[in-house]
Amino acid sequence: MKLDLATITAFVTVARAGGFREGARLSNGSASRLSDQVRRLESQLGVRLFNRSTRSVALTEAGEGLLQRLSPALDEMELALDVVNSYRDRPVGTLKLNVPVSAARLVLPDIIPAFLAAYPGIRVEIITEESFVDVLAEGCDAGIRYDESLEQDMIAIPIGPRSQRFAAAASPGYLKQHGIPEHPRDLLDHACLRGRFASGALHPWEFERGDETIELNPTGPLLVRPGGGTDLATVAACQGTGILYLFEDWLQPYFDSGALVPVLSDWWPRFPGPKLYYPGRRLVPTPLRTFIDFVKSHPWPSHPAKEKPHSA
Repeated sequence: MKLDLATITAFVTVARAGGFREGARLSNGSASRLSDQVRRLESQLGVRLFNRSTRSVALTEAGEGLLQRLSPALDEMELALDVVNSYRDRPVGTLKLNVPVSAARLVLPDIIPAFLAAYPGIRVEIITEESFVDVLAEGCDAGIRYDESLEQDMIAIPIGPRSQRFAAAASPGYLKQHGIPEHPRDLLDHACLRGRFASGALHPWEFERGDETIELNPTGPLLVRPGGGTDLATVAACQGTGILYLFEDWLQPYFDSGALVPVLSDWWPRFPGPKLYYPGRRLVPTPLRTFIDFVKSHPWPSHPAKEKPHSA
């Protein structure tokens, strides 16, 4: 059976985007044209590939099977065409990154604007996602995560600060009313603002000083989803709702303004910074290769040169 490559591409675009409108937006096309191409493919194959309703579009079992077989072939075709990029004076194409909100806020602002200025032919798309994902399955070229979230078959390079710390903080008003914790275990008697990941995991608060390490699961009046809910928890902490535990770099502006006060800073744990990761089992597209080279040449201090704030 001879099939039109355009109809196959339309099917994969809609399947990956989760709908015709989103597929049209991502491909700079029209939803009606994508719909016509998918119907033509379904007619040629004699099977329904999508279940459609007024509110949603979902792959059928046949559609799922077809997508699994087609995706690797189309990815390899795109990589083959991408070889032409190496002959250009300036690379072009799209770089799609899957990153946590913390990286989008703390790492990429120091990199992406300069990268786009240096390579105007490359378009960057950022998707924020807190859980570890298969970047290929999600249609991304690479992602940013920390060491504990990386799979073994991934290639990873440092991006952003080489070392970071978690910090605890509260508003001056909260500490005046409830007292200042002098030891991490004192937090068990305080209102603490926690985060629960989409997986359901409620990560403990970790503290360390010298050879002593302490893990706690304090309770409090507010529980948020890390990422989208982190700004809400920060605002709540500034207004005196409770004690917050977050990236030091995230909280630093609030320390500088006085809206928040460092708590237990002698116990703040240090950990390696984030990594840019990508699959090692495939050729690297030119936009990603260009970004990797840019990241490697981008200066970043091995250790933040910030003065350690005085504990509250």
